[in-house]
Amino acid sequence: MNICVTGGAGFIGSHLTDRLIDMGHTVLVVDNLTTGCREFVNPKAEFVEMDIRSQELIDLFKRFKPDYVFHEAAQTMVPVSMKNPRLDCDVNLMGLINVLEACLVAKVKKILMPSSAAVYGDLDTLPLTEEMQGHPSSFYGLTKLTTESYLKLYYEAFGLPYQCFRYSNVYGPRQGHGGEGGVISIFCEHLIHGKNLTVFGDGEQTRDFIHVNDVVEANICGLNAADKIGVYNVCTETEISLNELIEVFRKVCKRPFQVDYEAPRAGDIKRSILSSKKSINELNFSAKIDLTSGLQTTYDYFADNKTM
Repeated sequence: MNICVTGGAGFIGSHLTDRLIDMGHTVLVVDNLTTGCREFVNPKAEFVEMDIRSQELIDLFKRFKPDYVFHEAAQTMVPVSMKNPRLDCDVNLMGLINVLEACLVAKVKKILMPSSAAVYGDLDTLPLTEEMQGHPSSFYGLTKLTTESYLKLYYEAFGLPYQCFRYSNVYGPRQGHGGEGGVISIFCEHLIHGKNLTVFGDGEQTRDFIHVNDVVEANICGLNAADKIGVYNVCTETEISLNELIEVFRKVCKRPFQVDYEAPRAGDIKRSILSSKKSINELNFSAKIDLTSGLQTTYDYFADNKTM
């Protein structure tokens, strides 16, 4: 099949592209390389450097005729959304609408894309299920929640099927320093350069960390579940505090290091753990990679690709 991956030079998108090509699909990667890396793009994929907000995207879709679209391109950093809500909205909403319009013109069979655990905000009832009403505490979470509504309305109004994945905190090789799982890549970079770790808050804030390979598997399960439409959590359903994460890093890093605690950041969520029940039942997906082994491969990747 012809499959387009927007953001395919980025962290998750590049891993997804690799998997799709291994499965024998013809893949088009669209990325403006603002945060993505050209060297991450599989050489067997067609690559077009383009912003998802470009009006040329429709002509590109007309030419390539994608059967499915994985829309991974986004502004993913909570602090950036708080400092520049206009940019966050422009990329995550106006960019989305442009992609959706291109999908309609090209008669795409389904669009699959990430939402985020950030749509929930700080809710008291855990684990978080897809039916819960979110109260985002950041503009990033707000644009992702709005994204879900756009997908639902495009399906109801224009018949464009969709799957939207509420990723928990994704980590793994090729990750940059931003995004929702970015704390792990930041910690890896600091540790391999002999620096101290910095935690914003008391370290008791919790996250549901999931390895990028599991996230890719969830997307493939979604692709294979052709009749399923809607929103799905993609998670491990395991709640880990940053302090607990640091203890795992001590085992992985195998050297002493210091942790500095600073004031909490605006927009950060205190506790987060997602329910995986719906994804297991409807997509036949469950995460397989445990945190210790996932952190080890991630740390080794950053150590092997150490920059000065």
